[in-house]
Amino acid sequence: MSVVKLVGGDYFVALDVPMQKLSRVPVNLQLVPGTDSVHLLVPQLGSHFAARLDSGGLLLRGTWTQPGLRTLMVLRHGALPAAAATVTTLSRPYKEEKVIFSNFAARLKLAGTLTVPAGSGPFPAVVLLSDLGAQDRDGRPAEQPEGGPPAHTYPLLSLLADYLTRHGTAVLRLDDRGVGQSEGNNATATTAQRVGDAQAALNFLRTRPEVDLLHLGLVGHGEGANVALLAASQPLPPAFVVSLAGYGLPGFETLLAQQAAALQAQKLTPAQLDIRLRRQTALAELVRYSTNLDQTQAMITNLLRQDEADLPPAAAQARAAALLTPWYRAFLAFNPLEKLESVQAPVLLLSGLSDEQAPPAQHQAALEKELRDNGNRLITSQRVVGVNHLLQPPTTQWLVLDGQPRPIVAPALLEALKLWLAAQARK
Repeated sequence: MSVVKLVGGDYFVALDVPMQKLSRVPVNLQLVPGTDSVHLLVPQLGSHFAARLDSGGLLLRGTWTQPGLRTLMVLRHGALPAAAATVTTLSRPYKEEKVIFSNFAARLKLAGTLTVPAGSGPFPAVVLLSDLGAQDRDGRPAEQPEGGPPAHTYPLLSLLADYLTRHGTAVLRLDDRGVGQSEGNNATATTAQRVGDAQAALNFLRTRPEVDLLHLGLVGHGEGANVALLAASQPLPPAFVVSLAGYGLPGFETLLAQQAAALQAQKLTPAQLDIRLRRQTALAELVRYSTNLDQTQAMITNLLRQDEADLPPAAAQARAAALLTPWYRAFLAFNPLEKLESVQAPVLLLSGLSDEQAPPAQHQAALEKELRDNGNRLITSQRVVGVNHLLQPPTTQWLVLDGQPRPIVAPALLEALKLWLAAQARK
């Protein structure tokens, strides 16, 4: 059993029983104030351990209870060595397979990882769809978005896939176009074209015997949520859609708001902030209403060098070219509310109240209103306190490993997602 103290004073506890193929099973640790009593609850196994600290806090003596068994047990403390010569990795309690499938319409091959719960199945299944920018199958950005918020480095999609698969859902996550083993170019793929990739992923899962074809859905993060909703408006829609921090405002407004948040984080003076914001707006409008790409690139290059006097001409030209990609231009003109009238599948809208890139009061509210106004009565909308756009909880709840806080996906959000998916699987 691993016990890690979190930044805020709480504990992360996980149970590993290799002989029973149990790995990283969540455990709730409860301390009784003013006593040496410790309660360890394992809801996933219907088990608990009621114990007391002994021998200076190095032993836990108590009673382990699980369905059909009640026995005395002693846990001994064993600190990890400061530097281990070898690292033992426990096998995951599910099957993992690297796969390649085709988007026949786009004439592209896409690569990904399919994780399937242990057992015979068939299992409910989902495809995970990434947010803005080129990302690999684990959810790590391939590059820093131009003018956007800082790229994160933790494997968001991999963490989601691991959690969902451990709780009975098969998961396919894929490399975006031009990333990893996937063919194509993400910079030329518009949001509408990404729908084709999502449909190709669904069709691939429809060929797999482990997948329950009646309970096959899409789970999208950010722009991926909009892709999922668009796919639900097409023929052969998914059985359900989960929108994680999806965008509800036009792309032009979304990107400008994200850029403004990034500039505000730089602690500029009010005058500096004002001029930078006006230049960002002017730049976006140049891209949005361009009629001649070569001329627009020259204008953007000039604007960038005015904003950053020490920016080399070649670097300014390269940044200008990046802003004129088909994806960027299409996203500026993208309206996420269009075609939602055709979405009649169950939809979970799930966001964090600390999301500054897609504040739910604007974005999630707009999606919910449009879906309900068009007759969809299968909408569930939830907002989780303290969770940001990357689905992380406050830093006080992060894990501390090697003395450094490490981001995690918010447990409250994961629990809400798990319960909603379980409800869909029962239908």
